[in-house]
Amino acid sequence: MSQTIDTQLLILGGGPGGYVAAIRAGQLGIPTVLVEGATPGGTCLNIGCIPSKALIHAAEEFAKVAAFAAGSSPLGIGVSAPVLDLGKTVAWKDGIVKRLTGGVAALLKKHGVRVVKGWGQIADGKTVDVPGAGEGGDTLRIRCAHLLLATGSVPVELPFLPFGGKVVSSTEALSPESLPEHLVVVGGGYIGLELGTVYRKLGCRVTVVEAQERVLPAYDAELTAPVARHLKALGVETLVGHSVLGLSDGGALRVRTPDGEERAIEADRILVAVGRKPKTEGFKLESLRLDMAGRAVKIDDQCRTSMHKVWAIGDVAGEPMLAHRAMAQGEMVAEIVSGKTRRFQPAAMPAVCFTDPEVVAVGLSPDEAKAAGHAVKTALFPFAANGRAMTLESTDGFVRVVARESDHRILGWQAVGAQVSELSIAFVQSIEMGAALEDIAATIHPHPTLGEAVQEAALRALGHALHI
Repeated sequence: MSQTIDTQLLILGGGPGGYVAAIRAGQLGIPTVLVEGATPGGTCLNIGCIPSKALIHAAEEFAKVAAFAAGSSPLGIGVSAPVLDLGKTVAWKDGIVKRLTGGVAALLKKHGVRVVKGWGQIADGKTVDVPGAGEGGDTLRIRCAHLLLATGSVPVELPFLPFGGKVVSSTEALSPESLPEHLVVVGGGYIGLELGTVYRKLGCRVTVVEAQERVLPAYDAELTAPVARHLKALGVETLVGHSVLGLSDGGALRVRTPDGEERAIEADRILVAVGRKPKTEGFKLESLRLDMAGRAVKIDDQCRTSMHKVWAIGDVAGEPMLAHRAMAQGEMVAEIVSGKTRRFQPAAMPAVCFTDPEVVAVGLSPDEAKAAGHAVKTALFPFAANGRAMTLESTDGFVRVVARESDHRILGWQAVGAQVSELSIAFVQSIEMGAALEDIAATIHPHPTLGEAVQEAALRALGHALHI
């Protein structure tokens, strides 16, 4: 026997996009059901953004104390050698996740959203079945006026290097029971470098294998050069231009060098971090026969799919796979369902790599702006000339601005350095508000802050930087 309920909005997936859509829908008085098989918060909150940043912080603190113990601190601080209680570290990380997921659950309840725990199976564009979610463990059938797909993404698995045994995804890497003596990271993108750096700072030997000619290949070389320098200084071995072939009979990682030779790398654990793909399997999406954009669900600027009143947001709708994009899309869809007129047309979306140092990119890079046909003015201001960066012992990096030459309208910002993720808000606001170089240059920035580098970059683009 199956139980049937009706709702106006049915959301498949409780990640950043899904739960934000549900909360906003609840605020707008839309009867809403959210179906989620795991804990609300999705990959980002449970096994992605939040736990990774927690471990990054823990690793940085451990490495800092280890440096003090080695007597290498210019601050004159000396301590005994630190000891890592990995179980306690992981428990602290899990505690943060639990508090945040609990907060999401409370907000959903506060706004009248019904949360159904289970893995939904699409019957048609108006019906979803959730096995085991009904009374007595029966199937719960949910009928809706609007269906919102927010199923997220999953790690890309290499067919010649399947997950299992010593081969792990980021999920397992974020909850280790022990630390490997040698971790090999397959993939030099942001996930691989963030986690590889964590393990190195916790004392592991780390090797990064990247098929492209440099790490973080999605960003320009000037922007990623400080990251490459810091990896080398940390003792992380980076093998660029190396393609992975699979495992040897003895369990070593087989790679092909740029010279075409085969090499075996012994490893205690192998982290595969070669990207993520839209989660389009496991919930009978194929029954809808939606138009697709490669592996992603095709959407328009209102997140509508090719089927009437079926919507898709976040990673399942393709790149850029950013939690904040999914959140903004989720809020918008809820408002459209309520009768408001909205479009998803952001002027820019910030992307942040929480590497050491951090990397931020918003809008167009110099090369992208030129490729788009713009004549540009560009300038960078180094943190080596910033007082606050000096006091933080983090002077490697810079802020770079890209503006249109004709009217000085800002087209993009890039930054690399300690804590530059916090500057991304100023970057994206300036582009959204159509600011010109003169607007930023004339804005009084507090001293001493890293944000002064933003003003100085604008001043330098205008030809009169003050501190360089």
